[in-house]
Amino acid sequence: MSTTGAPDPSRRNDATRRAILSAAIDQVGEVGYAKLTIERIAKSAGVGKQTIYRWWPSKGAVFFDAFLDLAGDGEAAALPDTGDLAADLKLVLVATVDELNDPRFDRAMRALHTEIVLDPVLAADYAARLDNPMREIKKARLRAAQEVGQLADEVDLEVAVDLIWGPVLNRWLHRTAPLTSEYAEQVVDTALAGLTPRKS
Repeated sequence: MSTTGAPDPSRRNDATRRAILSAAIDQVGEVGYAKLTIERIAKSAGVGKQTIYRWWPSKGAVFFDAFLDLAGDGEAAALPDTGDLAADLKLVLVATVDELNDPRFDRAMRALHTEIVLDPVLAADYAARLDNPMREIKKARLRAAQEVGQLADEVDLEVAVDLIWGPVLNRWLHRTAPLTSEYAEQVVDTALAGLTPRKS
C-alpha cells in the first residue's frame, strides 16, 4: 500500500505563487514594467491568467508582492545593535548598497519607484506595507542610541532617518556617481558628526 498520500494543495499553491512572483521580476528585467502584462507573467510562470487573477487584482499588485518577496519582506525585525552605532549603521548601509547594485533588484526597484509615482493606490500600499514599517525599524535603532547618549536628545528621528538613508537612495536613483560601500560609510560618518551631542 502506498504511504505517500495525496499531494498537499497548500504546498502546490505556494510553489505556484513563488513561480508567479519570480516570473514577474524576470519579465520586468526583460521587457520593463511598461510592457509587463498578466499574460507575460502567466506564460513565464507556466500558469493560466485566471490563476493570477485569483490572487491579485492587477499587474501592479503582483509586481509589488514580487518585489516584497525579492526584498525579503518581514525578515528584518530590527537593525543590529552591538552598542556601536556607527558600525551598525555602516553594516546596514553597505548591505543596502550591495542590494541596490544587484542588477535584478535594481531593475525591480526602479520599476517600483516609477509605478509609485504614477499610481496613488500602489504608493499607499508601498507606504503601509514597506516604507513605514522600515522607517519604524530604523527609528527604533536610533532611539536606542539616543537613550544611551549616542545621539542628542533633541534630534528628530524622522529627519535623522532621511539624513542617513536618503543620500544613498538619491545617488542610486539619479545615478549621479558610483554607489559604493565607501560612500555609504562616509554618509554615516558625516551624518553622525552632525547628530552627536555637543560637548560643553
